[in-house]
Amino acid sequence: MYTLPISNLYTQSTMEIINFYQVSFLTFVQASWLCTQNTGRSLVEIFRPSVFSGPITDPVPVFLIIMAIMLVAPLLFERIKLPGIVGLILAGLAVGPYGFGLLERDSTIILLGTVGLLFLMFMAGLETSLDDLKYNADKAVVFGLATFIIPMLLGTGSMLLLGYGLLASILVASCFASHTLLALPIAMRLGVMRTQAVTTVLGGTLIANVLALLVLAVVVRAHQGSLTLGFWLFLIPALTIYTFATLWGVPKIGRWFFRKFGHDESAEFTFVVATLFIVSYVAELIEIEPIIGAFLAGIAITQLIPQLSPLMNRIQFIGNTLFIPFFLISVGMLINPSILISEPRSLLVAGVMTFVAIVAKFLPAWGTGKIIGLQFPNVMLMFGLSVAQAASTLAAITVAFEIDLVDQLTVNGTIAMILVTCIASPWITTRWGKGVKPDAVTPTTETAQKLADRILVPVANPSTEDHLLKLAIILAKNSDGTLLPLHILSDSSGAVTAEKRIQQQELLAKAETIAHAAVTSVETIGRVDDSIEKGILRAAQERDANLIVCGWKGYSSYRDNFFGSVIDNVIRQATVPVLVARFAQPIRNTERVILALTDLDFASSKLQKTISLAETLADELKANLEVLHVTRNSRRKAPKIPPVQTEATIEHVRGNFVSRVAKMLQPDDLLILTSGNHPDILSMRMLGTEPEVIARTHPETSIIVLHFPR
Repeated sequence: MYTLPISNLYTQSTMEIINFYQVSFLTFVQASWLCTQNTGRSLVEIFRPSVFSGPITDPVPVFLIIMAIMLVAPLLFERIKLPGIVGLILAGLAVGPYGFGLLERDSTIILLGTVGLLFLMFMAGLETSLDDLKYNADKAVVFGLATFIIPMLLGTGSMLLLGYGLLASILVASCFASHTLLALPIAMRLGVMRTQAVTTVLGGTLIANVLALLVLAVVVRAHQGSLTLGFWLFLIPALTIYTFATLWGVPKIGRWFFRKFGHDESAEFTFVVATLFIVSYVAELIEIEPIIGAFLAGIAITQLIPQLSPLMNRIQFIGNTLFIPFFLISVGMLINPSILISEPRSLLVAGVMTFVAIVAKFLPAWGTGKIIGLQFPNVMLMFGLSVAQAASTLAAITVAFEIDLVDQLTVNGTIAMILVTCIASPWITTRWGKGVKPDAVTPTTETAQKLADRILVPVANPSTEDHLLKLAIILAKNSDGTLLPLHILSDSSGAVTAEKRIQQQELLAKAETIAHAAVTSVETIGRVDDSIEKGILRAAQERDANLIVCGWKGYSSYRDNFFGSVIDNVIRQATVPVLVARFAQPIRNTERVILALTDLDFASSKLQKTISLAETLADELKANLEVLHVTRNSRRKAPKIPPVQTEATIEHVRGNFVSRVAKMLQPDDLLILTSGNHPDILSMRMLGTEPEVIARTHPETSIIVLHFPR
């Protein structure tokens, strides 16, 4: 076999890809027609460079070509305002067996493509929250069923009219029924995420995609001739048990694993990937498609990982930059453009599929909008978000092609549909989303941004540094703020040694690495001062910090009671809020955020900020928020809680504050208390006695104490 030097191959293959994109698809089809009609030779034989006598099989140049595609194709297509996903698919066509023939769709490509397919569905599950279904549940159910049933009916009917068999028609219709929220980042940028239209689409997407995947599983079994009564008797109980075990069991096992091994970031990532493939393999064992298992695994895992955490960023980075592009390139290798010439009917199929996909997504959006009373811009926003076909559609059509249920003509039509809808979705969402009036900005939202703009985190203990930084990162990313890790060396006892300076650099370097892994702006601060508390206060003032996050051991020594600890001294002199945290469990294990309030808290002007903090943490940790108000006055009327944006359980009880709070605590809770309104006047403890008593009696529960300056 003829081989090229890697440098020449890189230049040549890259230029061929770039030149290929500069030729329009129509010109490509015309060239195909001329080749096949006038020369009797295939397009591959005409356009393949003469130096290649066949597909490249040497692993190094194969991987080099694929990496070049992953680099060039998305950048090139995004520059011409087209989604990068389209560039990867067409690049796969260019280098595949029906293009220039540089690569063969061999077992390696199929293996990596399968991994990418599972990762694609897994990431779709990660973007799906069960809370989205709870929020506006009735409206989400209406839209979810409508956006599934209408495409199924229109799709099945149109494909039957084109001469497709019943099973193939139903499967293609299921591709119309599912959709990918490709334009969701645009909705985030426009500030309309909390509008009724968007929350309805989020909940409806979960329903439609799950039902479409179930249709795929049934159709595959029917095509294989095993859709019998025994299948239904086995599938329904097995699927029920499997779904429950995944959505309930995976979070339980995950919390245990993160609690035991949460300090090892590599182990965390490996656990997530292993869970994906275990759940997918079990799905195959109960004779349903593995992509359904991957989707459910994503829904289960997303309950454990905060959206703004370094672990979630690693998962998304690896998936979006490596595994999923492999799958998209492998899909492109399935496309055979010559069918457009040899089978003129393929143009009709592509046109019908694209038309039906658009109409079948507009009608549910329009009908649901009429039912729930939305204005036309909101209706078009729903349509724009739900019209894109990508993840589930590609997954379903790939599975169908692999079992010979559909042919290449259908694959080509599906790719054309994906191309059109992926271009239309961002445009429609941008065009009509600008006309949607976002929900009015509440005081809670404004307060959250002011509370966590520049966050100073003193780091000294390597064993607690990780937990504090992850808490601060969540708050910083929520407001697009900056993290300020601080380490102070005290020179009160003499000159600072070189060994201590090296330790300082290592601690700050670790903090910077954690922040960069979560894509958070970070400014490390290393300083020498005559005392730790003075160094913290001076650094906060010099760097314009508006929140200080400190670690807390949960108890005070005799010396602290008389002279005050470092934390007490910082709280006493700080001019910005101080958040004191003790983490007994990894922060991602939080199931409930409990905000405990007293009558004095309700009288404080800082109540809204406290509720804002609790809401932010509950939202980012995907935990339930519970507000507990404890009063000693049996005749006092329960005060009104300020507006709460997220769903929260609010309970008013009478009795002793410590005993009432302690009674409801569980190991995976995150308790938020306030301090500063009533410090212990008999000692120097600025946090008061109540947080310390609770911390001592519940050492397994994580606690945050929030102090606002007077």
